[in-house]
Amino acid sequence: MATVTDNQINYRAFLNRESSIRHHRYDEEMLQYDLLRVGDMRAIEENQKIYQQNLVGHVSDDPLRNFKYLIVASITLATRAAIQGGMFEEDAYNASDLFIQALDKLESIEECKSLNLEMFTFFTQHMATLHRRKIFSKPIVLTIDFILDHLHEKITVQNLAENIDLNPNYLSTIFKRETGMTISNFVMEKKIEVAKNMLQHSKIPFEEIAEILSFSSQSHFTKVFKSKTGFTPLSFRQKFFCPIERGAQDEN
Repeated sequence: MATVTDNQINYRAFLNRESSIRHHRYDEEMLQYDLLRVGDMRAIEENQKIYQQNLVGHVSDDPLRNFKYLIVASITLATRAAIQGGMFEEDAYNASDLFIQALDKLESIEECKSLNLEMFTFFTQHMATLHRRKIFSKPIVLTIDFILDHLHEKITVQNLAENIDLNPNYLSTIFKRETGMTISNFVMEKKIEVAKNMLQHSKIPFEEIAEILSFSSQSHFTKVFKSKTGFTPLSFRQKFFCPIERGAQDEN
């Protein structure tokens, strides 16, 4: 016996009409992914509208399972849109796997909504960064690459300038002009991004995270982290902890 027949589809359409229920139109649904593909932050707003309008599909009688199925579909489409926009396939698929693994462990619809927002923000911001880098000058692209490859070290304007054979003051000037951020702020933003990931997905002690990312002390790390995120490392881990590996070391 066929799982789905034309008669079943027609009957479901009849029930939906009688109850004034409809799915999102294709163009409504795809707008969020079109915006994500080019790194337009309006994608996040459009994604949230989809779930606020209560026009999402009915794929399970269990409300939580129903929402999880819908989020898996959203992750899949967001992943494909990011790849189409230029994200490395392996990075996109790995991110997709991690988000779905995290989703599988959630126990409430509100948690699923939060994860969906995090997922959509992640892919959109990644695409925005990718597109911004396409218009940077070569010295700034090289500088950003160096920073991202050396976040575990103490990074100074001097060693960045030496790496690309430029005057430190000139590098600082063009970096601020092209990125809108000072070099020191950019470095700290990227270190905190890594720290957030470590706090969320591992039990590495705070002192060790501070050392790995070359902060002068745990207290300095805590101060910078709170200024950037509004959370202390402890409160951030307590709120967002979601391990992705078994056997992580216990916190001291």
